[in-house]
Amino acid sequence: MLSVKMIVIALFLGVLFGFALNKAGLTKYHKIVNQFRLTDFTVLKFMMTALVVTMIGVYPLRELGVITFPAIPETYVLGNLVGGLVFGVGMALAGFCPGTAMAGAGEGKWDYIVPGLLGFLTGAVLFGLTYSSFMPQLKAIGNYGNVVLPDLWHISPYLAVFVFALMALVLFYLIDRVGMHRKEKKD
Repeated sequence: MLSVKMIVIALFLGVLFGFALNKAGLTKYHKIVNQFRLTDFTVLKFMMTALVVTMIGVYPLRELGVITFPAIPETYVLGNLVGGLVFGVGMALAGFCPGTAMAGAGEGKWDYIVPGLLGFLTGAVLFGLTYSSFMPQLKAIGNYGNVVLPDLWHISPYLAVFVFALMALVLFYLIDRVGMHRKEKKD
């Protein structure tokens, strides 16, 4: 059972995240679409930074006993790939994802509220109606069970966080180098 304190904390963090999305400009259609056009990597940088910061905070908090991890759902490689593809195509077509749709709705943008809600509902209904016909096949291919990468690779979670953070920094550097190179070509 959820306590009032947990609900208040979740709402506070959600509003804080929506505020950060807004301030980063991620509630603007062109920011999302240009990510898929590979011309503006603000979304990628924002999300990778959020992942790294979260990873750096979560593992020490777990070891200190401040938090516990929820049960990890099973990992289905093919299901994750198909779901990611559907999500990505929907995001590219709509110009927003669930988080940016809610942040845009918080700004009062009707063009986010109506298509966003319709998209969420349509996706949920289609998934619910087709779940039993395709999910067993997806579960059968590449089912790794309830694992996270450090457990799967038998490494320290801190090493996994370090490698992920290092990969993010290298990726950010390469993105900035390519961006500077493109600007120089235009000038």
